[in-house]
This record gives sequence, structure tokens and C-alpha cells, in this order.
Amino acid sequence: MQQSNLHLDRADLELLLAIRQHGSLAGAAGVAGVVPSVITKRLAALEARLGLKLFQRTTRRVVATAEGEALCTRALGLLAGFEAMEAQLQERQQEPVGRIRLAATFGFGRAWLGPALAEFQARHPQVEIQLQLTEQLPDLAVEGFDGAVWLWAVRGPRASEWTGRRLARNQRVLAAAPHYLRLRGMPASVEELAAHECLVVRENEGFDVWRLQRERDRAEVRVRVGGPLSSNSGELVRDWCLAGRGIMLRSLWDIAGALASGELVRVLPGYAMVDADIHWVAPHTASTPRRIRLLVDFLAERFRGEPWKLRPAARRG
Repeated sequence: MQQSNLHLDRADLELLLAIRQHGSLAGAAGVAGVVPSVITKRLAALEARLGLKLFQRTTRRVVATAEGEALCTRALGLLAGFEAMEAQLQERQQEPVGRIRLAATFGFGRAWLGPALAEFQARHPQVEIQLQLTEQLPDLAVEGFDGAVWLWAVRGPRASEWTGRRLARNQRVLAAAPHYLRLRGMPASVEELAAHECLVVRENEGFDVWRLQRERDRAEVRVRVGGPLSSNSGELVRDWCLAGRGIMLRSLWDIAGALASGELVRVLPGYAMVDADIHWVAPHTASTPRRIRLLVDFLAERFRGEPWKLRPAARRG
């Protein structure tokens, strides 16, 4: 085989990644806006040129071979290099240009980050923003994210892989509806929470143990809680709490408006969970594009004053 036959271009790499991502030739064709036969012919031509079988076809799915998987892994790095080079060239322009791909949790993403991103994009119309809402923080570098707005700082093994910046302080506080407190009474101590109907968010292991910090001396107190209602949806738990079904532990960004209006009342106001600050999290890179730097600075300024304390947050549907 002559060396010239081994030529690969950017379109070839994008084709391979599209097929692997969608698991079908039809899916890749849909993204490219062509009929599946076009993708079939392009893949066949590429495999013939390389002399390698890159994908195995089954009745349900197209799966990369070992050679195809290795090539796709290499393609990710090469395409990232293309994008970085393009970003550096675009840096010379005064107005930021390019795509920003972000991840965030559903609740904060919908209530606060989404409107902020819309305002930032209106200020910089040549920037494209893609926001993915998720309850599990993705592997940012592997999945091609520029960063995430998340409710914890970089810790543990990830600290060497990612960089972080706090955008705003936030606490999780105990709250209940006045109707519930009239029926069951206000707990006088953390230990009394165990005898109350507590609304638990089942987000991870240890969901039924609330770790609270006493504000006057920062001492940590743990209490095991429970009740007849629990969910993996924090928004649903909030709605149950508003309906008077129990006590919950919820971020101030979500319920500050309800506390200000009297719909909810803080329970044991001398205690809070303090591990819920709003952070920017991103993979380490040799250089950060200007559009990313501008966005992070914008979000830090937007959230620094904890705007959820200043006005009621809009209710989500």
C-alpha cells in the first residue's frame, strides 16, 4: 500500500466519531443532513483506503472494532487540536467567536444559569453556547465540555485533572411550610429531626444522613432522617415541602424567595450544610480561550452577590 493511500482529513475523523457516538449509520447521516447511503459509501471508502475494518455492523447497532476504537480515540485529540488552533486564531479578533459547551445541574441550570447564559450570548452574538443539563457531572475532557457550573469544588483525584473557581457562596438550609410546623411543632434541636417527617433527596449514598454545621462554632452534627416521601428530584421534594408534607434540606438559591415570602420557614436557623457553593469546574488546559475567560468572569460577577437572596426565584414548571 502506498503512503498516499493513508491520507486522513478532518471530515474522515468527524465521520468516525459521529458513527461511534450515534451507534448507527442512519444516526450519523441524520446529523450530517444526508441519506444513510452516503455515510455507508464514505465509511466503505475509508476502510478500503486504510485496509482496516473500523466498525462491526449488527442488526441493531454499529460498534467500533479495536482498530476503529483506537482511531476514534486519536481522532478526539486531533479534532481538539484543530479547535484549539482555530480558537487561537479567533483570539486575534476583538469580539469573541466560537462555541462554548457547558454542563450544569437541572435545577440551578434552569433557574439561574440559563438566563445568565442568554444575557452573555446577547452581549457576544458570535459566541454559540450549548448547555447540557444533567444530574451527574460528566467527564468533562473526554466528553468535550469546556466546563461546568456545579455545586461543589474540585476535590480528591479530580483536583489534579480539573481547575475550579468559586462563583458564589451558597448553603443548604432546613425549611418547612408554616402549616407543617403548626401541626408537628418546631424542632428545638438537630436530634429532634429524627422524629419528624423529613423529605429526602436520593441523590447519592448517605442521602438519609444530614451533615449540618453549627454556625456559632462550625461544629458538625450528623443526624439520620427519614419519612414517607423521598425522591431523586430536588424540585419535587421542594414542592412537597411547600405543600406542608415535611422538613427538607435545600439550597438557598432554590428557596430564598419562598423564605422571603413566608411560604417556607427556616428550621433550626443556626445550622446549615455548607458544601453547596456554586463553582466553575473545567479541565486543565495549556491556554483558556478568551470567550471562556469572559464567560467565567461574567458568571462570577453575576452570581457574586447571591441574587437569589435579593428577589424570589421564578417557579419552575
